[in-house]
Amino acid sequence: MDDDHHYMSEALKRARQAADEGEVPVGAIVVCDGEIIADGFNRRETWQDPTAHAELIAVRRAAEELGSWRLCDCTVYVTLEPCPMCAGMLVNARVDRLVFGASDPKAGAVRSLFALSEDPRLNHRLEVRQGVKADECGEILTNFFRAIRKARRSDDDEHDERPLRRGGRVDEGA
Repeated sequence: MDDDHHYMSEALKRARQAADEGEVPVGAIVVCDGEIIADGFNRRETWQDPTAHAELIAVRRAAEELGSWRLCDCTVYVTLEPCPMCAGMLVNARVDRLVFGASDPKAGAVRSLFALSEDPRLNHRLEVRQGVKADECGEILTNFFRAIRKARRSDDDEHDERPLRRGGRVDEGA
């Protein structure tokens, strides 16, 4: 198994930790000189913070560990393709390399919807490797959301008389 697969396995451990805490299971680690120097997993629900994405948390911790916001010699491993916020952060942090598992056709900003990490108009570009352990990374997300939908259906069956939700509001007239 190459290093990228090894480190993605480590990121997957963080994703599982996120799932165990009821968070969307995305995990990330930062590797510098062959060592994991920081990690993170989604914490948006726990912290009620829209910026608490796995890779953002891991990169903040790496910058603190290195005493620099420039992560020029670092590789970030994340189980899901970064969103626009996180892809922009990776460019701004001067990360050398990104390795991600599952693609994100709805919000991916590295290859799926945008290519922020390689945009020649920006002052930094990073090397990208996609699809490392993609099936495993995607499966943990699929299973997480499947369980949520199943729980909601079960809850719906138990509460037939509750008001319907529409557009984020309770529709009392339904």
